[in-house]
Amino acid sequence: MPLSQEIRPFHQDLQDSLFKAKDAPWIETSPGAAWMRILWTGSESGSWATVFRWKKGYIAEPHKHLSASHTYILHGRLKVRDGILETGDYVYEPNGVLHGATEALEDTEYLFICNGPLLFFNDDQFTSYLGWEELEKIRAQSTPPTPA
Repeated sequence: MPLSQEIRPFHQDLQDSLFKAKDAPWIETSPGAAWMRILWTGSESGSWATVFRWKKGYIAEPHKHLSASHTYILHGRLKVRDGILETGDYVYEPNGVLHGATEALEDTEYLFICNGPLLFFNDDQFTSYLGWEELEKIRAQSTPPTPA
């Protein structure tokens, strides 16, 4: 029986994005304490995906989510606000969530998928901003240029 409507992609150039995480370098973001592996950035949506690796004792600055995010703890433990996230825990954080400092209670790796940017701050001012464009700049700076 024929379908009552056509089932074809509206944009013929849409494709899945397969990424071999093992092929991406770990980029050091805090000397000897924190690294990230950029998995994907989506210029069309502003979303991005990374794996963060933090050594025990690393503390991330307070920040505000300017979009929703998803976190899955691959291994380790993080102190986030008044809670402890452990291996296998998943957290959804809606747009607008404010964080105090986030601390690695042990060596930790976690998958972080964010639908937009984060805004970091201290008691006096904004200190940094992290979104897909900044991640692409970081990736470009950390990758040696390909010989011509």
